[in-house]
Amino acid sequence: MSIEEQCILETRFRFLGQTGFYKGKVRDVYTLGNTLVMVASDRISAFDHILPRPIPYKGQVLNQIASWFIQNTEDICPNWIQKVPDPNVTIGYACEPIRLEMVIRGYLTGHAWRTYKSGKRELCGIVLPEGMKEHDKFPEPIITPATKAEEGHDEDISKEEILEQGIVSPEIYDILENYTRKIFQRGTEMAAQQGLILVDTKYEFGMFNGEVVLIDEIHTPDSSRYFYADGYEERQAKGENQKQLSKEFVREWLMENGFQGKEGQMMPIMPDEFVWKVSERYIELYEKLTGKTFDKKDNSDILERIENHILEVL
Repeated sequence: MSIEEQCILETRFRFLGQTGFYKGKVRDVYTLGNTLVMVASDRISAFDHILPRPIPYKGQVLNQIASWFIQNTEDICPNWIQKVPDPNVTIGYACEPIRLEMVIRGYLTGHAWRTYKSGKRELCGIVLPEGMKEHDKFPEPIITPATKAEEGHDEDISKEEILEQGIVSPEIYDILENYTRKIFQRGTEMAAQQGLILVDTKYEFGMFNGEVVLIDEIHTPDSSRYFYADGYEERQAKGENQKQLSKEFVREWLMENGFQGKEGQMMPIMPDEFVWKVSERYIELYEKLTGKTFDKKDNSDILERIENHILEVL
């Protein structure tokens, strides 16, 4: 059986009462009135492009990591999930999305470091301390929201601008900020138990029946950055790169093969051997993040399995 035959590259289900369908970079989302059926495919994206070949078990990995972390934050805030009837599927409430990404950063890394390195000492209205170096820990985590763009890239925005533009009310923003800090603290504690540092992440929220609820995935390698805790201090002291847990290795392979998503560049096709390496890496990510052994499901008739599991609960 070929790799493609064991993977979900796309789904084309038609459910009774279906009112909408949306194909994201990774997820296929079906709307049935007030219910969303979200199928995590095995597509993989990098540099804002979907790669031609799928990765076996990737959808299962991401869906199960997201549901694991959301279940572990239910005492902090309500969320959109109702059922997880299949390893690749989550069913929940169709919420009205709040057009913000609540980005929270515990360390001066990534976009925050690039801003800092350019000489700026302010990010989303927050003043950054002097004398920091890349990957240093902030005195306390900072929240740097971004607008959720329909098309193109998300843009940084300050709390003041959010309130001026009326994106949300002051009362709702306070709730978002409170939930963001508490969920990040929980994620930090869970990561520490696994020998990891939750560096930065993003949360998305929506409104359902007048209440703020957590939507989308949380604390997955696609939405978060992790460092290995072991050796962090020594690497910082020596000015060395931090050891990261992420899908960065896929980007590195693409760059080595002449692709960074720029115009005119030909996207390389991953050979079978590398596809399986990526699959193994995602399974390692799952086991490292959750502390649980990954249960490889039978993918011989994956689309039929998924459709049957969805129909059983609808």
